[in-house]
Amino acid sequence: MVKAKKWILKKQFEGLPKKSDFELVEEDLSRDLKDGEVLVESTFLSVDPYMRVYKKTTGEVMIGSSVGKVLKTNNKKFKVGDKVVINAGWRTHAIVSDKVNPYELRHLAPLGDLPLSAGLGVMGMPGMTAYFGLVDVCKPKVGETVLVNGAAGAVGSVVGQLAKIKGCTVIGFAGTKEKCDWLKSLNFDHVFNYKETDVKTALDKAAPKGIDVYFDNVGGDFTVDALNYMNPFGRILVCGAISTYHDGSRKMVPDPFMTILQKKLTVYGFIVTDVLNRWGEAFPEMLLWLQQGKLQFRETVTEGFENMPEAFQSLFSGGNTGKAVVKA
Repeated sequence: MVKAKKWILKKQFEGLPKKSDFELVEEDLSRDLKDGEVLVESTFLSVDPYMRVYKKTTGEVMIGSSVGKVLKTNNKKFKVGDKVVINAGWRTHAIVSDKVNPYELRHLAPLGDLPLSAGLGVMGMPGMTAYFGLVDVCKPKVGETVLVNGAAGAVGSVVGQLAKIKGCTVIGFAGTKEKCDWLKSLNFDHVFNYKETDVKTALDKAAPKGIDVYFDNVGGDFTVDALNYMNPFGRILVCGAISTYHDGSRKMVPDPFMTILQKKLTVYGFIVTDVLNRWGEAFPEMLLWLQQGKLQFRETVTEGFENMPEAFQSLFSGGNTGKAVVKA
């Protein structure tokens, strides 16, 4: 008998997520597997800001991915003991299949000496977001200036490092001295604590010749100010807008379209699952950079599946540096 646990969304979020919005329940997964199905035990689970926006219907399992091992299989592509990535939500165990959607179940990319949790971070969704969003979509050129906010997060920290690898000047914003110090150790050219320095003052100093690529994880007032520093033909990638996720009312900001028009900017809305079938293109290069020390990462690990809600809440108060994961 396989007794599993799962976190369901008990109540729709109002403002910041609260533990009372979730409920921990058990389920029995002892049934026979259908053709194509496997039973997976999660080792590490991911918590990410997007979960706040793409929330499930009340009463359903909270969305999310995990890495783990196959316990039982009725799928010829997967054998017992295989390390896999699944998209089954906040569950200790799950029965999944790749027949309808390969995103639900796939083999974990070769990680070399990296920890298994890296499959949820630098070699997972955040790392692929950074790689394809910056390198493939924005195509930074040597000598250009790249701005990234949320720069000490799972995506932003990789974006800045990839921009340095591509020969760019990198400006990063984070929310604590410790995070800013870490970004400096990653060779970001200019680092600012957005709680202590306003965007305009910072960019007057760091971007006297303007910004060519803006990788936006924050949105809101930050983006309103940053737009004024974009160079003609600059590229903006909209990856997230965490500053607006908890505000139930619409916030009025200056109309950006005349700036976009006059500067002939290109604005991309980017969701990494749209290039899921291409992730394999990035794995060898990303792994090589990690092995060469050109790319580094950090993880904030919360112990215990029962602490999933707390780990999730912490994302919105700046509690994580790098990728936030929960060790089941």
